[in-house]
Amino acid sequence: MSAVPQSPAHAAVAAIQAGFAASGYIANDAIAMVVYLAQALSKPVLVEGPPGVGKTELAKAAAALFDKPLIRLQCYEGLDEARALYEWKYGKQLLYTQVLKEQLGDLMAGARGLKESIARLHEFDDTFFNEEFLEPRPLLKALWADNGAVLLIDEIDKSDQEFEAFLLELLSDYQISIPEIGTVRAKHTPLVFLTSNNTRELGDALKRRCLHLHIPFPDSRLEQRIIESRVPELEARLREQLVGFVQGLRTLDLKKVPAVSETIDWARTLLLLHAQELDNQLVRSTLNVLLKFQEDIESVDAEVPALTRAAGKR
Repeated sequence: MSAVPQSPAHAAVAAIQAGFAASGYIANDAIAMVVYLAQALSKPVLVEGPPGVGKTELAKAAAALFDKPLIRLQCYEGLDEARALYEWKYGKQLLYTQVLKEQLGDLMAGARGLKESIARLHEFDDTFFNEEFLEPRPLLKALWADNGAVLLIDEIDKSDQEFEAFLLELLSDYQISIPEIGTVRAKHTPLVFLTSNNTRELGDALKRRCLHLHIPFPDSRLEQRIIESRVPELEARLREQLVGFVQGLRTLDLKKVPAVSETIDWARTLLLLHAQELDNQLVRSTLNVLLKFQEDIESVDAEVPALTRAAGKR
């Protein structure tokens, strides 16, 4: 019985997954499918999940895969459009004002009456408020990118609701309204990723405009693939043990459970120490690579022997 041929869409998804893997980013089917749909439908992607599971890395991997510049906007409380969209080059405007002032006599030469003088001055109104005097910030840079870009709006949940509302025009129409200039539309539709650690609930209006992707902590098999991709020199047996240990840690009641990024750091640490297998002393001496709160380290100390034994049996 002959195999059912792949549809073009499924072939494209498989190509995205393979491309990510080649650059060191291990993406499951759901991630590859969302990236494909984002391109095909020209929709932004809202990526949610706990810190350290690869949300930001997804945008970086997409920029590398599609050979587009990565333009990143890091969100924080109080972020406004002046920092995110554009600022006026006030120094340059001031310089041009001085030039105009010096030439004012020539400009007004021959003018008959106040009305004609004002009309001549109005001819220069737009001179000081055009693209030449704009200092583009990340959002405008993404719209102006000649060959398109990957726009990463990182940790959108840390921004204010007012800024979230400000983004709606960009996320729906890939355009921004600048009062002095008018509407600025994207030269090429950017691929937009918004990340959220769920520190606050995002508005329905923003969610409606985006495809949704949730990246949870990986299971043991996927995390081993990630470690193999990022730290290929690590022996397979030790890789299994450290992933098993981390998976066990995540079942405990901790202030901050170790993320994938910390698993990778621990793998590099064990490689640096020429470790062959996990033991209690080695784990305790490097536990601060995985855990970021002293109270977590202290509470885990008594659990280290059991966790190490369990990891060794996997």
